[in-house]
Amino acid sequence: MTFTLLQAAGGGIASFLPFILIIVVMYLFFFRPQMKKQKEETAFKNELKKGMRIVTNAGIHGKILELQDTFIIIESENTRLKLEKTAVSKELSAQYLPKEDKKADKKEDKKDEKAEK
Repeated sequence: MTFTLLQAAGGGIASFLPFILIIVVMYLFFFRPQMKKQKEETAFKNELKKGMRIVTNAGIHGKILELQDTFIIIESENTRLKLEKTAVSKELSAQYLPKEDKKADKKEDKKDEKAEK
């Protein structure tokens, strides 16, 4: 009789092992990468600066003209838009811009430098 009680006690601990493994796997494959991605996004949004080319969540491409605490003003096709900082999706780096845009950016940068002097 004592043998069956010991088996039941050992079986109870072993029956929780699959649940514990499922929780560990979910943490490693779902929660941890999501938290890392969220930290990277908040760091990116805090590092926004004037002159960066960005894409919004809605797919609007533009250049940052002004930065405030909670919103930004971007220029897109000679139109100025006031957007929340949370609407910024990613930065357009120089490697993804077409050649025409790179040339236009260089010209705009030179104009900005002359205007600042």
